[in-house]
Amino acid sequence: MTTRAVLGLSAYYHDSAAAILVDGRIVAAAHEERFTRKKHDSDFPRNAARYVLKEAGLALKDIEAVAFYDKPYLKFERLLETYHALAPSGLVSFTAAIPVWIKEKLFMRSMLKDELAELGQGKPRMLFPEHHLSHAASAFYPSPFKEAAILTLDGVGEWATSIIGLGRGRDITILRELDFPHSVGLLYSAFTYYCGFKVNSGEYKLMGLAPYGHPGSGQVERFRRLILDELVDVREDGSVLLNMSYFNFAAGLTMCHDKKWAQLFGLPKRAPESELTQGYMDLALAAQQVTEEVVFLMAEAARALTGAENLVMAGGVALNCVANGKLLRKGTFRDIWIQPAAGDAGGSVGAALAAWHIGLEQERVAVAVPDAMQGSYLGPSFDDVDIMLTARDYKAPYRHFTDFEELCATVAGLIADGSVVGWFQGRMEYGPRALGNRSILGNPCLPEMQKKLNLKIKYREGFRPFAPSVLEEDIGTYFDLDRPSPYMLLVAPVLESHRKPLPENYDSMAMYDRLYIQRSDVPAITHIDYSARIQSVSKATNPRFWAVINAFKQKTGCGLIVNTSFNVRGEPIVCTPEDAYRCFMRTEMDYLVMGDFLFSKQDQPSWAEKQDWRDEFQLD
Repeated sequence: MTTRAVLGLSAYYHDSAAAILVDGRIVAAAHEERFTRKKHDSDFPRNAARYVLKEAGLALKDIEAVAFYDKPYLKFERLLETYHALAPSGLVSFTAAIPVWIKEKLFMRSMLKDELAELGQGKPRMLFPEHHLSHAASAFYPSPFKEAAILTLDGVGEWATSIIGLGRGRDITILRELDFPHSVGLLYSAFTYYCGFKVNSGEYKLMGLAPYGHPGSGQVERFRRLILDELVDVREDGSVLLNMSYFNFAAGLTMCHDKKWAQLFGLPKRAPESELTQGYMDLALAAQQVTEEVVFLMAEAARALTGAENLVMAGGVALNCVANGKLLRKGTFRDIWIQPAAGDAGGSVGAALAAWHIGLEQERVAVAVPDAMQGSYLGPSFDDVDIMLTARDYKAPYRHFTDFEELCATVAGLIADGSVVGWFQGRMEYGPRALGNRSILGNPCLPEMQKKLNLKIKYREGFRPFAPSVLEEDIGTYFDLDRPSPYMLLVAPVLESHRKPLPENYDSMAMYDRLYIQRSDVPAITHIDYSARIQSVSKATNPRFWAVINAFKQKTGCGLIVNTSFNVRGEPIVCTPEDAYRCFMRTEMDYLVMGDFLFSKQDQPSWAEKQDWRDEFQLD
């Protein structure tokens, strides 16, 4: 039987990636940034494409079709119409953007063919599904549902900023579409920008900041009313109409008109890295509340339009795990499945799936359980030889374990004693979350662990929360969640039985005084509002990660562990053993585990301790 393969690509905006399907099965997928070490790399994903072809054991000549995640001509049409409608105000942006389009992006098919020619001989068919169809395909086809409502939300694709659709079998039907410039994703990014964070990468920081706002306070309610009265008209079906007199993203070089926002909210735009005062915390909370309201209304509209009992989601806004958790608890749908690579990188796998099922008219053979993403462990893996070669290159001593249970027991003991351990195993994750193969692990029961990880390991803002990875069978022991959350895309409350009371003057305390109060018996993963962004770990999906958490449980009685991505601020998640070792030595991590090898900071050569690796960081 002849093998049929499709290569999916996303590129030229941010978070380029490549994915490959073989006979309809997702075989491999990876972000370009992990290979180039350039955060949010937007170039053609030549390294990721080479990797997925190699993983599949195929050459370009074996590929039936190459699918690109959007339609460049439609995007160019939107740019031209927008600049024309807003002329002459968009002249600066026009003169910056249009020459690039005329020189390169307008001839995307030719440019892609030239790039593909560098990968080898072959002339596969080229397909260009629309941006939000790629998102919809990435959400529906890998899901465990035969039929589901589809909701995609992001900044903008070609014209669409959100769609509601229905997936049934191999068919996707688009039922509603919200078009540019009216976008809940761009609204959220505008608040990200105004609160001093970087657009397209700092939205999760805004989400993490929001719980520091005072819910129910006069200021939060005033900000919320100003947003709904002046900035955005939210309709009953969740569609939004932005008041563009306040926004500058359509034709300018910034997200909003700073002076008008300052007059509206009584707060100037926050300078990056400057102090976070209560006003910005309350503004972040108000923005989060409005975003949640829009998501809930769109979900209700999707249920009414489709009659489906289940929902699938993708697009950058689908990474808002706070909104996702609340939507699940509202009970609008029986179940929700969210693409773990929900942003533009996930467009590569979505484009490939759209090409396979819609372009090539191939049926879904069987609905996968728990899903077809295989835990999102779709990237490169490295064997013992790779690890030992890295150790040799850096003259790094190590201890090799022949018994994995012994390794887990040793690591569990180190973590229980307060050590921070880099954990490098198996295939790298696809998507923005480290899910136990490229992770940094810590003890959730230690009050100082959150501060240590932020300031001494990750070199990032101290207010940022950390996620728990919990044994799947123990979710209900700690959290108000009645189902698995394998991709860290649901936030749920920590159960009352694990909480500790707050002092009476809590609301009047400064930000970091509030943060460092021990509010539960697992304080390192309990956010300031008693919530946690949960990853459930299945023994069937990731037996090694499950084993080390279980060993920690046997030693401490606690069936969860702190899990944060194996990287530092401004750097992509590590890919190779060399990436992992260098990151280990540049931070105050105590131990590193790669495969069955344990590296201790105490055993490393003196030259590594003396070098100031932090000079290499590129802070965003």
